Amino acid sequence: MTARPRTSGPAVERETDFIFHELTRSICPVCKRVIDAQIILQDNKVYLRKRCPTHGWFKGLISSDAQMYVASAAYNKPGTMPLQFSTEVNEGCPLDCGLCPEHKQHTCLALIEVNSGCNLNCPICFANAGEGFSLTMDEVERMLDRFIELEGDPEVVQFSGGEPTIHPRILDMVRAAMARGIPHVMINTNGLRIAKDDRFLKEIAEVRPTIYLQFDGLERETYRKIRGEDLLDMKLRCLDRLAGVDVDVALVAAVERGINDHEVGALVKFGMQHPAVRGVVFQPVTHTGRHLPFDPLQRMTIPDVLHGIVQQTGGMFVEKDFVPVPCCFPTCQVNTYVYTDGDTVIPLPRVLPVEQYLDYITNRTLPQIPSLPDIQTALEKLWSASAVAGSSKAASQFSCACGVSLDLGTDATHLKKHIFQIALKDFMDPYTFNVKQVMKCCVGVLVPDGRLIPFCSYNSVGYREQVRSQLSSRREGAWHVRSSK
Repeated sequence: MTARPRTSGPAVERETDFIFHELTRSICPVCKRVIDAQIILQDNKVYLRKRCPTHGWFKGLISSDAQMYVASAAYNKPGTMPLQFSTEVNEGCPLDCGLCPEHKQHTCLALIEVNSGCNLNCPICFANAGEGFSLTMDEVERMLDRFIELEGDPEVVQFSGGEPTIHPRILDMVRAAMARGIPHVMINTNGLRIAKDDRFLKEIAEVRPTIYLQFDGLERETYRKIRGEDLLDMKLRCLDRLAGVDVDVALVAAVERGINDHEVGALVKFGMQHPAVRGVVFQPVTHTGRHLPFDPLQRMTIPDVLHGIVQQTGGMFVEKDFVPVPCCFPTCQVNTYVYTDGDTVIPLPRVLPVEQYLDYITNRTLPQIPSLPDIQTALEKLWSASAVAGSSKAASQFSCACGVSLDLGTDATHLKKHIFQIALKDFMDPYTFNVKQVMKCCVGVLVPDGRLIPFCSYNSVGYREQVRSQLSSRREGAWHVRSSK
């Protein structure tokens, strides 16, 4: 047999243009089926790539900075387990949420969605607010009691919706949470009622919850695109009225690429100067519920917001001022705290090596003066989803952490008005959903049957639709809190 002559050179192995970082589990954005997913690093970005047997391949951007994403692994704090679980392991994460015994972290912050209705119809609304349900006072009280059963001494509860301020019993619900000893009670609101209703403002001043105010920018066009109408004057009026009654506010900005990403620096500066504002929270838009058309490969991520703050504040911040939050999965949130006094702006990481105290992998040993309070514990409380901007507790922890380097005085009421929090929180959507991250989620949604469902599972996997359907069709008293397991 005569050998065939070689007509070409030797075969050459082809290298891929990405790094395979890890394997995880996710969901199909179309049918929500649980499927394998790959985390890949490509062009200094991080993507989640997955294939549904029915609907094919999907790819979504997780982080625009691969180096920051990989380095955050050192900030993964060991979890703290809840006192009880509400569901059993049956189908596996994320189909047993409640929490189930396979969850790796307790709940730092619980949300109670008191209604699904709203007095706005925003083009961007992860909750897809509209007609549906309104919880009764009895239901909310049972849910608060359940939260205490699960956590023992819960830190934070946030009343949300829909728009919670249109619920006729919202302040009674706030009072019920406070009466149970929950130290930090928040109302997540668009601010319309506060801006217009004098009687409601007076009651807010008496009850004194922290106001978690939807505040997307300082330009009218931003509100037209994100909220469907020009709300800027109303937002500013709401803030000024809250300042007039000395109620603490955290500004919450939904950030969408090409709409308001150029305003993040201005929002930080504005917040630090406004007498009511104790912090600002930036949330890249979560593409669940209602949202504008988007490209999952071009979505906003935490590094995009962080780099924007650095570039738009004229040298006020550098990237190292922002540190991952260890209680949740550390790629989900970064924080910093700033001491402000007039033109003085001092980020806490400038006076204390925060990253060394919160690095749980290399576990560097830091010298401490024996008489000083526990600095690491203070930093863990500050870099937590349970930290509330403007609280005396946060001011005390800030003072504990950097009091050696800064002369902060002893007046806690004065000090808390000089401590400013900046948080960047990225919630997952069906394109970016990562089971590994949701298993350590510490922000949960309480539902009337006693489950406490991780926030990203609630919005992405189908729990929101399930709960809304059941609540919308329920008879009075038909939902009961589950017995403890």
